[in-house]
Amino acid sequence: MNIVICGAGEVGRHAADVLGAVGHSVTIIDADGGKLSALDEAMDVRSLLGSGTHVDTLIEAGCESADVFIAATNIDEINLLAASLAAGVGAHRTVARVHHSAYFANPEFDYAAQFGIDHLVCPEYTTATAIAQSLRSPGAMAVERFARERIELQQVAVSDNATVIGKALPDLGLPPATRLALIERRETTFIPNASTVIDQGDIVTLIGETEAIEKARKKFHTSHDRRKRVLIVGGTGMGVWLCRALRNPMFSVRLIEENRDRAEELAAKLDWVTIICANLNDADVLDEERVDQCDSFIALTEDDEKNILLAARAKSMGAHDVIAVQQRSTYLHLLKHVGIDRAFSPRKTAVSQIQNMLEPGP
Repeated sequence: MNIVICGAGEVGRHAADVLGAVGHSVTIIDADGGKLSALDEAMDVRSLLGSGTHVDTLIEAGCESADVFIAATNIDEINLLAASLAAGVGAHRTVARVHHSAYFANPEFDYAAQFGIDHLVCPEYTTATAIAQSLRSPGAMAVERFARERIELQQVAVSDNATVIGKALPDLGLPPATRLALIERRETTFIPNASTVIDQGDIVTLIGETEAIEKARKKFHTSHDRRKRVLIVGGTGMGVWLCRALRNPMFSVRLIEENRDRAEELAAKLDWVTIICANLNDADVLDEERVDQCDSFIALTEDDEKNILLAARAKSMGAHDVIAVQQRSTYLHLLKHVGIDRAFSPRKTAVSQIQNMLEPGP
């Protein structure tokens, strides 16, 4: 495919890297020559200095014959305008990255349709959804979705008391729309057959229709039905999306926000969430909020370093499952070494969603 990307920031760079690596022809536009120079040194893509809101630049980038145009700058309005212009120039499919919920989830106005854009991608929403999915599937070590979200893959550790232990595949009673694809047993990984028996300690890979996979997972991983305690730090847009995704009787959600005006706004907007206004630099805050009793702790402020420090502190204090959101890729490789269980990257989830959109299908 011939793909044009507007914006050489975190999402644009990662999209160029991933899409270029699988054989697509990629051109990336940015008004910052320094970003393009760094890009030229790091990967084999065509770069073009200019603005995605200028038709001449879009034509020079090849939008007239582009299969896909992706607007991925940090400014929503530029992305909407650039994607709309690219569609007008002749790009076959257009994608615009947006941050604000007013553009992405406005029930009264369809911005994508108004601007003639095929898809809107909101990294904050996508990341919040991915985090919520991981919390709703406590036994899943990995969760991936394919085929435009219709197919889900989960890697699940078999619980010690799972009812499937000692049973062969034909006796598992899996839903018709799911399959057991792989089994990890000690040092080996293999494809099971009809005579394979599930052992204690196995790690299984399940794949199937998204609506059916949860029933299959519960056969391998049992969990208590008690209400799970979730502590979120950061009243960002992503934090709001996550609270909404966790609006369920199985979750007790508390959110810490430093800014009082923002905390009061969130308290009015999220009446099912306990909002705490507190200074995150105060070492006693997490102790006062009994972080040691949390099932899950999520740090998603707009400061990557703060998220790492807060998550690492929460883990050291006894939080069971600790998650840090990282906007940049700088520290991702270090998180496991400081005790953080999982990291979520908006740029990665956004690019995964874009890849999903590029898959052939109706």
